[in-house]
Amino acid sequence: MAIGSPLRKRGFRPARALLSSQFALMSEYRAEIALWALSGLLPFIMLALWRQAPAGAALGLGSLGLDRYFLSAYLVRQFSVVWVVFAFEEDALLGRLSPYLLQPLHPLWRYVAAHLAEQLTRLPFAAVIAAVFFLINPGAFWLPSVGQFVLAALATLGAFAIAFLLQSLIAALCFFSEKASALERLLFVPYLFFSGLLAPLAAFPQGVRAWAQWTPFPWLIDFPARLLAGLPVALGVGFAAELAWIAVLLPLALLLWRAGVRRYTAMGA
Repeated sequence: MAIGSPLRKRGFRPARALLSSQFALMSEYRAEIALWALSGLLPFIMLALWRQAPAGAALGLGSLGLDRYFLSAYLVRQFSVVWVVFAFEEDALLGRLSPYLLQPLHPLWRYVAAHLAEQLTRLPFAAVIAAVFFLINPGAFWLPSVGQFVLAALATLGAFAIAFLLQSLIAALCFFSEKASALERLLFVPYLFFSGLLAPLAAFPQGVRAWAQWTPFPWLIDFPARLLAGLPVALGVGFAAELAWIAVLLPLALLLWRAGVRRYTAMGA
């Protein structure tokens, strides 16, 4: 017990210092982060389009269900968005990557801390947008139960982990090719259609849904958004799928990163 306590403190202090420094850095870019929050209003645009379509009832969602789903999709997107590949590319081009590799902390933890700090900075802007939405649509107001909120938060955390690992794989490919980051733009197309950002997954034909559920995309938005909105969802299947994708992507990302670092140091020697 006496040995474990100092070890925990030594692990906690660097993490707290890293998060604090990244939060201070992100706080300097509050105006830019506010614009990022505003730029994520696509779910509300899609809500306006779906309201005009007679398909809402066919999806098992009335007007109220659509309102809550797309607001939840917006909130989930705000706290699962990932940009590690762009930060890594910039660090590599500006020469910041080399000193990061010399430090005992794995560079990916630095990017994790930056994302979490950015999410904390984004929180008040997302809350304001949600409040404005409820002012415009007071009938859509709801408060999820504590259980729903906790499950939705865990699902959103899982979605963030999957998205972060996917982009970390692409970032590691940048060790081998200068154009590897273009893969992220290719992934954005299926993400846009099959994640639930443009429409609930139930809007697609059965064959498309069956195929999409074998990809990571439905678990990034549709699953946590339905949890938060209180809509019917296969709880066990969703969390099992998130854990499975994390279990697959984590070792792949670490192995590819290790191989890329060996190539990077060999070229710099």
